[in-house]
Amino acid sequence: MRIGLCQLNPIAGDVAGNVARLKQTVEKTAEQNPDLLVFPELFIQGYPPRDLLENGWFVKNALDGLDDLCRFSEYFPETGILVGITLPDTLRNGRGLYNSAVLIHNGRVVFHQNKSLLPTYDVFDEHRYFDPAHDTAVFPFKDEILGITICEDAWNEESLWDKPLYEIDPVSVLAAKGATLLVNISASPFHVGKQNLRCDIVEKHSRKHALPFVFVNQTGGMDELVFDGASMYFDGSGNLCAILPQFSEDVQIIDTCESMTPIVRPRMDAVGNVFDALVVGVRDYMAKCGFKKALIGLSGGIDSAVVAAIACAAVGPENVLGITMPSRFSSDGSVKDSLDLAANLKMKCEQLPIEATFTTYLDSLAPLFEGRAPDLAEENLQARIRGTMLMAMSNKFGHLLLTTGNKSEMAVGYCTLYGDMNGGLAVIADCFKTLVYRIAAHINRNGEIIPRNIIEKAPSAELRADQKDQDSLPPYDDLDAILSMLLEEGLSSADIVERGHQRDTVAWVVKAVRLNEYKRRQGAPVLKISRKAFGVGRRYPIAAKYLW
Repeated sequence: MRIGLCQLNPIAGDVAGNVARLKQTVEKTAEQNPDLLVFPELFIQGYPPRDLLENGWFVKNALDGLDDLCRFSEYFPETGILVGITLPDTLRNGRGLYNSAVLIHNGRVVFHQNKSLLPTYDVFDEHRYFDPAHDTAVFPFKDEILGITICEDAWNEESLWDKPLYEIDPVSVLAAKGATLLVNISASPFHVGKQNLRCDIVEKHSRKHALPFVFVNQTGGMDELVFDGASMYFDGSGNLCAILPQFSEDVQIIDTCESMTPIVRPRMDAVGNVFDALVVGVRDYMAKCGFKKALIGLSGGIDSAVVAAIACAAVGPENVLGITMPSRFSSDGSVKDSLDLAANLKMKCEQLPIEATFTTYLDSLAPLFEGRAPDLAEENLQARIRGTMLMAMSNKFGHLLLTTGNKSEMAVGYCTLYGDMNGGLAVIADCFKTLVYRIAAHINRNGEIIPRNIIEKAPSAELRADQKDQDSLPPYDDLDAILSMLLEEGLSSADIVERGHQRDTVAWVVKAVRLNEYKRRQGAPVLKISRKAFGVGRRYPIAAKYLW
């Protein structure tokens, strides 16, 4: 069977646009005579549609789009179209909606398979919207018997997990029912190491059942999530025979009847993958939200430099504006470093000093602050002035303000609410500070883009004289190691101390993370690149008292 792996980038909610993209793909591949074209999970509505699914009109729009596709398919009677959509559940009990894969052929839906395993962890909340499939069936199509699953349905391969989440393995059920070709349509978000994990899962199924396996994944950014594609085909011997590129749209036709030469899994460059994911996340967030240009406050530090480089790679340096806003505590080097960075990136940078505004604020507050020594209040005034200036620029010119805080700062609250946290997208807020330095090295791999001085100087917020981050924080190597164990591995304080970290340092970090939950709740959407990011996948209480 000639099968098209259609790795595309839908827009959530844009049923008409997604249907049009599907039609274009069918037309462009027609001369290759595919028997079956496979598109990602919920492609017609775009994944994840979230609470749009609670609106009956939205579900109906998708069904209207499905009817349109059925009529369109009559012009291509030899080609089946397998695509994801929601279908109503007519049973008395339940949510009333399925996450489904429909097979369209010659004017009608000839088969549909509903999703059996509905994930409810991290960023997934499918029990909020869907009912699980009541049956899993195979379907004969042309010369194959198709065993169709949807994303999570393939993730219960028991040999990969200490404790599987579900009682059934839909892939094994389909193999036992006589499937000759396994197909999985997915919207599987990226995190570091995810592609290798997917390869392991699909290979295990293919080898276990001695069946070819087609896996088609969504690509592109959708709010906080980035989908990396990497769709693949394994032959009946469990050999990887085709894999599509990461982070880009692609369509590839494979023939299950032909003997294909096995290929070696692509070597994963974790830092390079993170950079690519962040570029795609910024590019698609801006495009899908209607922004043409990005705005960044350039501090002369490593974080804003990395965000600027990502933004320039995403939308072009001509569409990125940097603003440097020196105060009395800003070093001459910070301004020069910002200008040098902008020159290297070929982006525009404007200077907007805040000293006069800062002085006015201090004078206005002086009667109320009388008798109190300067402290965080005065320091944060500067960050909030900068945040206000940047938002004014964003409002006036319609640019998207990108925040530049990293995960280490966000975790312990080393950031200013209504100041440097202002903005529409938090680009590196899922990257620990140590990872930010590694991304900078990746950016400079072919020559200096981020000036060496930015990389080598000690990090500083420059909100008071001679300030350094390490005056207030543990060394970043220690801080990031503790945060990784706490946030991503879920270890307790005692577990972290047993791994060699100082008890007092661990206690300080744990307390800081807990106390600053309220800040993160008010932050911009965070592009997710780790297993556990701040944002929709983390649901901790604010007004709470607990010990890790």
